[in-house]
Amino acid sequence: MRYGLPRSPSPSPVRRSSRRRSTFGLPSDSESDFEGPSTESDSELSSPSSLSSDSFCYESESAVPPPPPRPKREPRSPAEQRHVEDTVAAIRLRTRHHDPYEEWEKQTRKDAFHTARRAQVQTRLETQGRSTQRHTQELQKLAAIHAQQVAEVQSQLAALQVRQQADVNTLVSSWQEQDKKFSDRIEGVIRVEEEKLRVKLEAERKAREEAERKRKEEEERRKAEEEKKRLEEEKAQKQREAEAAAKREDEERERLRREKLDAEEQGRVQLGMSLAEEDWVHARETLKNLKAGSMKKVKGDKQLKSQWGAIRRQITPKIGQLTHDIDSVMRITQQIIDIICPPSPLSQDIYFAALSSLAKAILLQAETEVTAEKRSAIPLAMVAAKLLGTLVGFPDIFFAKLVQRSGGWPVPTAIPSTDSDGTVWDEEQRTKAMGYQINENQRESLSDHVMRVSGMMRVYFLVLAAPVPQPLDKMFQLPRFWTYFARMMGDERLLETAVAAEVLHAALDVGGMEAKFIWGNQWVKLLELLYEGATAGISGTAGKLLGGQTPEGKAARVRVQLQIERIMQATSLR
Repeated sequence: MRYGLPRSPSPSPVRRSSRRRSTFGLPSDSESDFEGPSTESDSELSSPSSLSSDSFCYESESAVPPPPPRPKREPRSPAEQRHVEDTVAAIRLRTRHHDPYEEWEKQTRKDAFHTARRAQVQTRLETQGRSTQRHTQELQKLAAIHAQQVAEVQSQLAALQVRQQADVNTLVSSWQEQDKKFSDRIEGVIRVEEEKLRVKLEAERKAREEAERKRKEEEERRKAEEEKKRLEEEKAQKQREAEAAAKREDEERERLRREKLDAEEQGRVQLGMSLAEEDWVHARETLKNLKAGSMKKVKGDKQLKSQWGAIRRQITPKIGQLTHDIDSVMRITQQIIDIICPPSPLSQDIYFAALSSLAKAILLQAETEVTAEKRSAIPLAMVAAKLLGTLVGFPDIFFAKLVQRSGGWPVPTAIPSTDSDGTVWDEEQRTKAMGYQINENQRESLSDHVMRVSGMMRVYFLVLAAPVPQPLDKMFQLPRFWTYFARMMGDERLLETAVAAEVLHAALDVGGMEAKFIWGNQWVKLLELLYEGATAGISGTAGKLLGGQTPEGKAARVRVQLQIERIMQATSLR
């Protein structure tokens, strides 16, 4: 294929004129008649070399010089004239001739182009067909692989279901076996309890028969005494007079004791000592002030109550997480301190309410855990001792809550007939003040009360003996251990109860050995008096034994006796 571009017109007027006159070096039809053969100068002017030698342009048409005059030539001969004309005719014929080869070549190129284009379209269509076929084959292959994988997954799921069913069957069989064992164990416990109940009922029947026998004997004896009534009237009168004298003597002794205590009051104040009644009144007033003050405000304000509840929910799990590990004790103690004493201090009401909840959590843990395992009282007492020496106001609140939940045994003292403010108790208030729990208007049994109080008091005695970096409040110092035994031995009413025997056993188990090395012979004398009360009778009176005549008191009395023997034997070996 040929391509041609038009030539730009030349700015030279000479070139334009020469181009208009040029006919490929031959004269035009108009010139052939009157122009002669070209001369050498003409050929030079018309040649490309001469034309292309111009290297300048005229400024305007007027500046173009006129062409030089043509030199006159000799006229051509007729032969020359015919030759020129034939030549011009041949040239003209040549320029107007259409070459069939060139036309064929052009047509051939066009056909070849169309043929190549059709081949290209055909090739593209074939390529697209093969690509589509290959894509279809790949999709079929992927579908086959997917189907195979689905089948494998289904087979694995089926195998997994089989294994799962086998595991379920195994678990069901194990559960059934455990249920059977549990049922057998329950039935065994029921049989044991039924046997215990039968033995208890038999014992009660025998006791009733014995009471009936004694009643009959008493009736017979009363009949015999009625016959001797006249003879014994004088003796009875003397006996009444003796009893009245003894009563007056007791009253005089009590009056003298009070006068002595009143006389020694100033000395006790100087020494920081107090009476048991005073300690109980102080704990009772602290508890009443706490309930009527901070606790009442916190419970009456919804926002304060919500904040207090959040603190209480953080404290209770911490106490339940205590173990015998010293790191656990120190970590939990610090966490409790951080809860109650955060960077931004709590308000006074929230602070005292949080201390009350902390004391209650410790005592509840002592009631439940220490009853089942005595060793669990050790970490609990370590935490309590650390908190008593760190938290301001906690000693008074803790002792008040201890008195609330265990009665007068932390002092120890018998609950008076009136409250600390002189108000007369009603039956329910006095029962609660004595430390008994009331559930559904029923007071807890004596055995439950004894175990619960002994658990809390064991923690209290461990706090008294705990090593601390600085002295605690006077109610939690080691001298209270001696004071506790001295007060207990001075009140026969307390010694005759089952709780007293159990609490004394807990105290001897915790600090009896250490007290021997602190107070020496004085402690030995006190243990002798206690041993006499457990064996012969309190103050040598037959029938008035430590712990009384209840089953719980008898068991606790034996434990106190064995504990005293163990302490004395251990100290003698040293």
